[in-house]
Amino acid sequence: MKYHVITLGCQMNLSDSERVISVLDKAGYEWTDNEEEAGVIGILACSVRQKAIDKVYSRIHKWNKWKNHKNLITFISGCILPNDHEKFLKLFDITFQMKDLPKLPEMISRYGVTTPAQLKAGIDPHNENIERFWNVKPSYQSNYEAFIPIQNGCDKFCSFCAVPYTRGREVSRPSKDILAELALLVAQGFKSITLLGQNVNSYGLDKKGEEITFPELLRQIGEMGKRLKKEFWVYFTSPHPRDMTDEVIEVIAQYPVLAKQIHLPMQSGDDKVLIRMNRKHNMGKYRDIVHSIRRLIPKATLFTDIIVGFTGETEEQFENTRRAMEEFKFNMSYTAMYSPRPGATSHRWDDDVLQDEKKRRLHVLTEELRKHNVSYNKSLVGKTLRVLVRGADRKEGYLSSLTEGKLIVRFASDREDLIGQFADIKIVSASDFSLEGELINIEETVSL
Repeated sequence: MKYHVITLGCQMNLSDSERVISVLDKAGYEWTDNEEEAGVIGILACSVRQKAIDKVYSRIHKWNKWKNHKNLITFISGCILPNDHEKFLKLFDITFQMKDLPKLPEMISRYGVTTPAQLKAGIDPHNENIERFWNVKPSYQSNYEAFIPIQNGCDKFCSFCAVPYTRGREVSRPSKDILAELALLVAQGFKSITLLGQNVNSYGLDKKGEEITFPELLRQIGEMGKRLKKEFWVYFTSPHPRDMTDEVIEVIAQYPVLAKQIHLPMQSGDDKVLIRMNRKHNMGKYRDIVHSIRRLIPKATLFTDIIVGFTGETEEQFENTRRAMEEFKFNMSYTAMYSPRPGATSHRWDDDVLQDEKKRRLHVLTEELRKHNVSYNKSLVGKTLRVLVRGADRKEGYLSSLTEGKLIVRFASDREDLIGQFADIKIVSASDFSLEGELINIEETVSL
């Protein structure tokens, strides 16, 4: 029987989907890119944004209509709020928690023999036995880029966020398993590896005395890089400013394999808004972290997340966020308009910033980001940058690549054999969100 899986949301869901695919492949199901050919269709949902949930409803209503003329089994898992979960129980044939993924083939085979009600393995945000899920070997969808989950859940309870209610409390994966998976990936030739968690820098804090800390995990990865003498970049996402320490930054600065790119969500540049968001840090703390990054890792690129139009955000408070963007000169900002999520604390508050005003604020911050990027990217013209080639670019006859700092670089080439390899590119021109260069050198491996 053929199957198809749709993944919505963040890199964590993408990583989860690789394990779903692995389980179904091993059970004898055959992947198809065409969902109309599939007898089993699943979706990994995301309740963090309403737009993503709307996509789920659109899909399942379409699939349920297909059942009028074909045999079809549908399943859902992922990041799902209790309110959405109750509705999905009536729409999907199978629902399950990720910790129960190893049982998915059995659930599918029993469907029609066992009643649907018995297959509703409720999507409750608990993390018992999550190790069973982590032990599933992923079916990597790339031969050079991979994700390693190091943690699941969140204990921060930001007032705008649904994650603690969809993924449960923080649970750290055993470090020996993380390091073993990383070593295997490097041995197989993977070049870009990302450590995943809702708050990666609180790794190990739930198992004090039993598990190492996040800085120590990074240090052991750095030492592994020294021993293996292979070129690869290790990233992590997402950290929380509350738990970001100078020790983490110092370790990144020390080891070449730890990528000099840091994603540090700010969310707002105003202290009063941060209090309402329950972020548990202020702009003074955030500023100190950025200064440490600039001092210890001068070449690091800095990415962030920002929400505009949060409940009660005044024009003055928004202006503080704009000033913060101007001050910190982020290389990338994932900026979103606030949308209340059922179950999150702020859902009970008035969504009192008009949609048109949210759009205006989003535009202002995008222009602020664009202004800095033009200046920063132009400073790279004439320099030679190390890149990882990722595939064909939208510009015909060009390949697209990423620097260690995740800056987009395109260059003229039709050599598909370069995909997944490191190369040296001399930058010849720059725009706001990309660079263009000429291929100088290609090497599969480099001793560090």
